[in-house]
Amino acid sequence: MAPNLLSLAIFLFAFSAFHTQIIDAEQLSKTKLKSPILQESIVKRINEDPEAGWEASINPRLANYSVEQFKHLLGVKPTPKQELGSVPIMSHPKSLKLPNKFDARTAWPQLLTLVHFSFLNVEPIPLIKTRVTVVLVGLLVLLNHYQIVFCIQFGTNISLSVNDLLACCGFLCGSGCDGGYPLYAWRYFVHHGVVTEECDPYFDDIGCSHPGCEPVYPTPRCVRKCVNKNQLWRASKRYSVSAYQIKSDPHSIMAEVYKNGPVEVSFTVYEDFAHYKSGVYKHITGDVLGGHAVKLIGWGTTDEGDDYWLLANQWNRSWGDDGYFLIRRGTNECGIEDEVVAGLPSSRNIIREVTDMDPFADVSV
Repeated sequence: MAPNLLSLAIFLFAFSAFHTQIIDAEQLSKTKLKSPILQESIVKRINEDPEAGWEASINPRLANYSVEQFKHLLGVKPTPKQELGSVPIMSHPKSLKLPNKFDARTAWPQLLTLVHFSFLNVEPIPLIKTRVTVVLVGLLVLLNHYQIVFCIQFGTNISLSVNDLLACCGFLCGSGCDGGYPLYAWRYFVHHGVVTEECDPYFDDIGCSHPGCEPVYPTPRCVRKCVNKNQLWRASKRYSVSAYQIKSDPHSIMAEVYKNGPVEVSFTVYEDFAHYKSGVYKHITGDVLGGHAVKLIGWGTTDEGDDYWLLANQWNRSWGDDGYFLIRRGTNECGIEDEVVAGLPSSRNIIREVTDMDPFADVSV
């Protein structure tokens, strides 16, 4: 089989598995959704299993969350099957020598504050008029990822507008307030760019809510104007020169992180993941709850010989290992190696003219 066809076949298989798991997550019963996300029985099951390889605990930050409320912290959607064939796939030569252990925080110390961000409050995210919804989780990870690679490439910190992606990319990046596709959002960076947070701050009064709850707040309207009239919308844009998926093999993923910085990964979340405290995670028990986006920042091997990925979550530093977690590397645990996306920033900040070939040409104002 030709290399390109083989890569496509691998991604089609990955899509099928991820898509099936997300469907399963939408079929949870009402009783299940109302039950607490944290269960002593799960903690006991993990901690009494000598083969688990990781430690579970009852995290106080999630103690008051139901399964339904916890699912608000998820929301990533798998890339549609018909799109996979047109996605550029980045691979790196096997001849590239990589270290046995790597951590972006030590490789680029200036990234420390960017790598470690969180938004989780003590109380559960409310079902009505929530400020942080399923789609914002993925968008915040993507914007934070872009800020990291921008800092690596140009040595400058920037803060970008989540409003721009949510309102102006809107349904072309997914389903507005109901979730989105990381790769589509990266494409928006390429074609239209994203303005700075100073130009278009995060909305306070009108936001998204969970489907089925009243009142329902629609996806915010795209206004394409900076709040400060002395700033120009187009001049405030920051761009990506490329958006691509990384070949689903550990070496290519490691090489991408080593050369260009952290990448955004999506994986399937099960109930037991909410209980993670330390060690190298692998799924052991519990129902599938949805897809989640996080930053992959490094890798290594434990003293016991377990290969792992190092990832930064955004559920506050009290969750997991100071906000970070390890997951098995090389086995595609929970689909962690299936959908790895990245992009390289551009120094350009003048929006190009929209053409008939531009997939975002029909975005409504």
